[in-house]
Amino acid sequence: MSVETILTKTMKEVPKAVACGVVDMSTGMLLGVKTIDSHPQEVLDLVSAATKDLFEGDNVTTIENTFKRVRGVETTERYFKEIIVMSTNLVHIFARVKSMQSVVVVAVCRSDTNLGLGLMKMRSITGSETI
Repeated sequence: MSVETILTKTMKEVPKAVACGVVDMSTGMLLGVKTIDSHPQEVLDLVSAATKDLFEGDNVTTIENTFKRVRGVETTERYFKEIIVMSTNLVHIFARVKSMQSVVVVAVCRSDTNLGLGLMKMRSITGSETI
């Protein structure tokens, strides 16, 4: 599938989605974005940087590596798969693409969204799609 397919499915299926994006964690690039409003490029550029910090910032990586060491796990797989951020007016759902751990899909929804349904839809999209 393509980035465009993921974006289209996310906007269509995640309840009350107002924006979505696909971030390549290995390059730090925003691969694509869809939104119902226009946003300055500066804001869009910050989406990828913030996503990378959330999933692979120094402290997050240290926590993951500590858990692996303490549990005796020898894998390169990342522990943090999904993150939900509640802001004043929005819900931000971040989820890694299962088949490509270096790609994260971001959905931004209105605050009155059904959070359980939104998370379920994101899991369905990120669990079945590839780039």
